[in-house]
Amino acid sequence: MVRIPNWPVAGEREIELLREVLDNPQWGGYNPMVTRFEEQFAALQTVKHCISAVNGTVTLELLLTAAGIGAGDEVIVPAISFVATATAVSRVGAIPVFVDIEPYSFNMDPACAERAITAKTKAIIAVHFGGPLADMDRLIPLAEAHKLILIEDAAHSQGAEWRGRGAGSIGWAGSFSFQNGKVLTAGEGGALTTNSDDVAVKLRSLCNIGRKAAENFFFHYALGTNARLTGLQAAVLIGQLERFGRQVDLRVKNATSIISATIAKRGLTWQQVPEQVTANSWYLLLGRVDSSYGRSRNQLHKDLTAQGIPCTPFYPHPLYRNPLYLNGGCRVEPCPNSEACIEDAFWLPHRVLMADEESIQEIATAF
Repeated sequence: MVRIPNWPVAGEREIELLREVLDNPQWGGYNPMVTRFEEQFAALQTVKHCISAVNGTVTLELLLTAAGIGAGDEVIVPAISFVATATAVSRVGAIPVFVDIEPYSFNMDPACAERAITAKTKAIIAVHFGGPLADMDRLIPLAEAHKLILIEDAAHSQGAEWRGRGAGSIGWAGSFSFQNGKVLTAGEGGALTTNSDDVAVKLRSLCNIGRKAAENFFFHYALGTNARLTGLQAAVLIGQLERFGRQVDLRVKNATSIISATIAKRGLTWQQVPEQVTANSWYLLLGRVDSSYGRSRNQLHKDLTAQGIPCTPFYPHPLYRNPLYLNGGCRVEPCPNSEACIEDAFWLPHRVLMADEESIQEIATAF
């Protein structure tokens, strides 16, 4: 019988850290636990600054605000992502421009991004889908050549690296999510990362209702909001960080086992992870099937779920076919790879990769 562990995982360490916060009269964003977490997460992502926040949706909106992006501006986003990647653009008054993904990395195709650039383009949001980073070797020079801001949507990529550099440390700034299903979670939560001192000061002010460090509590210098992470969430995240490395090691081992056991299967193709990805925390195990596989994606989904193996048959539509954007408010470039993935791609959540060895063998056999 396949045994898939539950997620999230918590224990006495989280309780101990939470008690430390509860014993302090300050439970909110000014608790010392918040700074402790920010320092530890910055170290994990090899980045100078981490500003924690309430979630990974608000962090994207704040990044765009800090970048000065607003009405009439265009921001290039991949057609395959969670809706927040696009709605963050819309909520600051800008226009999301949807471009295609590469067929097997599931990440933005830099060539498609380049073709979508106009005089109105101000930024590119590179989503690191499933964990592995988008092609930063091509996206960084592309952004520099056209004087665009490159934002990393790293909601899936805690602990992931490109050539030894952490996700969120390579572009202008990065955005992370600690929502309930993420590999690092406090139920909800988010973080902003940057190597720029000036950007960090701006982001921290925007997250704290426009305040400046060491200034009077009732003086506000920017049109910010209260996006502070609480001490309680930070405590949980510190506990999660302490077991994070062991969990990643297990997922790497088990993902490798499943892929190795099924690599010769005709018609089954797993996500292509570039060799420049020097660390991958395996948020998702992504794949596609074609007509030579012998089963449709939908049939594969039914077969796996019947055996107790969690499986999601990809998104039901690209972002531009979400009801929100059917009546406009966006620009859509040709996206044949995105459309194809809707029909034949799937993913297994990361908790599948935390199963015991016998279950991993059964999962591989199910393919």
